[in-house]
Amino acid sequence: MGAWAAALAVASMGCQGSEARDAPVGQAGGGPTIAEKLARYTLVRLTADLSGLSERERRMIPLLIQAAQEMDTIYWQQVYPRRDSLLAAVADTGTRAYIRLNYGPWDRLDGNAAFVPGVGSRPDGAAFYPGDMTKEEFESAANASAEAGTSLRSLYTLVRRDSAGGLAALPYHQAFAEPSRRAAGKLREAEALADDPGLKRYLEVRARALETDEYQPSDLAWMDMKTNGVDIVIGPIETYDDALFGYKAAHEAYVLIKDRQWSERLARYATLLPALQRGLPVPAAYKREKPGTDSDLNAYDAVYYAGQANAGSKTIAINLPNDEQVQLKKGTRRLQLKNAMQAKFDRILTPIGDELIADDQRSHVSFDAFFANVMFHEVAHGLGVKNVVTGKGTVRDALKEQSGALEEGKADILGLYMITRLRQQGELPDADLDDNYVTFLAGIFRSIRFGAASAHGRANAAELSYLQERGAFVRDSASGKYRVNFPRMQAAVDSMAGLILRYQGDGDYPGVTRFMAERAAIPAGLQRDLDRLASKGIPVDIVFEQGVDVLGAGK
Repeated sequence: MGAWAAALAVASMGCQGSEARDAPVGQAGGGPTIAEKLARYTLVRLTADLSGLSERERRMIPLLIQAAQEMDTIYWQQVYPRRDSLLAAVADTGTRAYIRLNYGPWDRLDGNAAFVPGVGSRPDGAAFYPGDMTKEEFESAANASAEAGTSLRSLYTLVRRDSAGGLAALPYHQAFAEPSRRAAGKLREAEALADDPGLKRYLEVRARALETDEYQPSDLAWMDMKTNGVDIVIGPIETYDDALFGYKAAHEAYVLIKDRQWSERLARYATLLPALQRGLPVPAAYKREKPGTDSDLNAYDAVYYAGQANAGSKTIAINLPNDEQVQLKKGTRRLQLKNAMQAKFDRILTPIGDELIADDQRSHVSFDAFFANVMFHEVAHGLGVKNVVTGKGTVRDALKEQSGALEEGKADILGLYMITRLRQQGELPDADLDDNYVTFLAGIFRSIRFGAASAHGRANAAELSYLQERGAFVRDSASGKYRVNFPRMQAAVDSMAGLILRYQGDGDYPGVTRFMAERAAIPAGLQRDLDRLASKGIPVDIVFEQGVDVLGAGK
């Protein structure tokens, strides 16, 4: 039994073991115990069918997992460099397991509240910036020259103090030289086994990127891969952990195996992107960019998560690269992680539907609708604009730390908008829009439980507030369950899609800040309903038993 399984076993005994009794509570003045926090997650054995891989491809998997494990090493340094001393100071198994799950002593499902006494509040800038640095100091240093601004704001630098006490940029490939070198070495070993030309090229240039911080060539090479059966997403990618500015990318990795049958079903939707862009519900200036035509959609089984991808709640779909230049030139790839998605649907979304969706609409909660909603969420990331309409920089730079949550909200709402339009145009003849709408509402209840520390959680809280205000759904006070009003849901989705696209196109940082402050909170009534889910033992998310030891030749 692994460390997490042992910790869950303690939780399942109702805190009867001495380790659980001694575990610190989540919040000062009372709150969930560590055993209760552990019970928010359900353990999933992350396996995949390897029978369709060649012998050489199977030999690549352990090498890719070893490369991915180095992203864990780097990620700890980015979010909590004192890991070893923290773990050494904690005696009970449950708290240690929860520290590892959260990559630190702050609960990602509880607004980053500390669950280890004495650690203080989580720094907004994690460990990317000096702990004593202010926003004003950073802006002053970054505005001192164009070169300083570029280096200090780079996705791939840490900000540190120089010998004179000023701010200086330290490139990732220097700060994390040893784990980057080891990961690159494993990618090169895998490259030697790769028969697929696209995968071989990608592994070659991605290994070089880890050692140089020059990621765009490998992003382009990743986009060019079309026939590979094995894949790895690896390196500094998402900026969610930088809640100070949203500038710094954190290291992560996914090791993946393509589900060719499901991928063939999805391939045709990529060709619809230009038309979808033209049909967005905003003026022409907000949709003038043309999405790249190399975008594709594929389904995968995940075999390993590491770093940011493995921290707290688990991703079930990927839309990359984030580089705006690559997106405009090549588009993006949307990867549906089917086995992780199925686990969340079976163990979390279905029980949520049973508890919170009106009895006469509960049959509309379906896996096919869940899969479609998630897929078009990822498609929606590629639509709209990546640069503000004034031509003065990217949306991400303009919206700073607000960009991540707003982008997730855009993808949720615009994804549902696109499903509606495609169904009306006959492109989704088998889709039942009622399924998509009701499953979407159940999905909001699922994701909102990720909490305010999560961009997805904040986005879902804002969506729920906006949709409810416009009558998209109602709560029956007698049953405590929710019912979708289908016409009003469609109208509210259209309205919110236009609002978010304008916020992004205008680069309206003050407006977005106000919008999120007003809406990205959970009202007391909803919180009581969410608490019902916990009282019924419905988990918030999944945690993986993963690695080479759980893989086999077949399912």
